[in-house]
Amino acid sequence: MVDPSRAERRDAVNELKRTIILDAALGIFEAEGLQGASMRAIAKAAGYTPGAIYAYFPSKEHIYAAALGESLARLRAATEVATRSGTATARFIAAGSAFFDFYDTNPRDLDLGFYLFRGGIRPHGLSEELNSELNLELLAALDPLSRAALDSGADTDRARKLTADVLAHASGLILLAHTGRLGLFDLDAHLLMQDHLRALAEKLGPHD
Repeated sequence: MVDPSRAERRDAVNELKRTIILDAALGIFEAEGLQGASMRAIAKAAGYTPGAIYAYFPSKEHIYAAALGESLARLRAATEVATRSGTATARFIAAGSAFFDFYDTNPRDLDLGFYLFRGGIRPHGLSEELNSELNLELLAALDPLSRAALDSGADTDRARKLTADVLAHASGLILLAHTGRLGLFDLDAHLLMQDHLRALAEKLGPHD
């Protein structure tokens, strides 16, 4: 029988090693992009041999997916916490604000989510299976927004469009803010996002 304390120590060590690998990989992805990264470079940055990290991840794509999955889990926690109470309209605004604030304060997570590490703005992805899993995690993080829209009376199609609208608007504002382009207009991204959410909230409910 396995000693519980020994198993807990082993699990803690494995989790620590996994965290070290992910942190090292993020640095490599940021410097080289997904295409330029290699398992050898990630292993070197983590202080391990390439063989050692294969025990945790079968490929650099799986490492990227794990890092992105953890980012999306944190995003989901933020949107869920923000919508624990309040009217449907208040929850809609709170969910949109939480989404915006998460990426505004963690721009590296936005780069990770949109594959912008040296990749530019173009379609990116991993394997079909990994893409499907990560897309489901993103939708789960946006679900509090969709639920609030539905609770306000919007039908499924409109709730879907409103959710996509918030995703697009928040992403665009954060991109403009963090590249300095919004400064051309002397405007604040957070205030613009709040204005947009309030405008959308006023239109919640059934529409012809």
